[in-house]
Amino acid sequence: MDCIFCKIIAGEIPSTKVYEDDLIYAFRDINAQAPEHVLIVPKTHIASANEITAENCAVVAHIFAKIGEIAALVGIKDDGYRIINNCGKNGGQTVMHLHFHLLGGKDLGEKLV
Repeated sequence: MDCIFCKIIAGEIPSTKVYEDDLIYAFRDINAQAPEHVLIVPKTHIASANEITAENCAVVAHIFAKIGEIAALVGIKDDGYRIINNCGKNGGQTVMHLHFHLLGGKDLGEKLV
């Protein structure tokens, strides 16, 4: 498999780790869109939100259980943050490995929805 996030998780490509446990890996986005921009990925390769099933959904629940802790680690928990998941080409997904963007550190503007 030629997945850049799998290679980052395996340590084959360097990253700036923010958090890691048995199920997930969180690291700073090299193309940050906010002062704090962290990518949170499951260690198991799941291509996109379309691939979430009853068998693998526990890792997504785990990611959301840890988001507050990760936000605290980068200093944005109290002021607020945005969590984004892009799914598929038209949804803006550029790496086909399920991931969540955690953005904060500034006023991110009006709601999108």
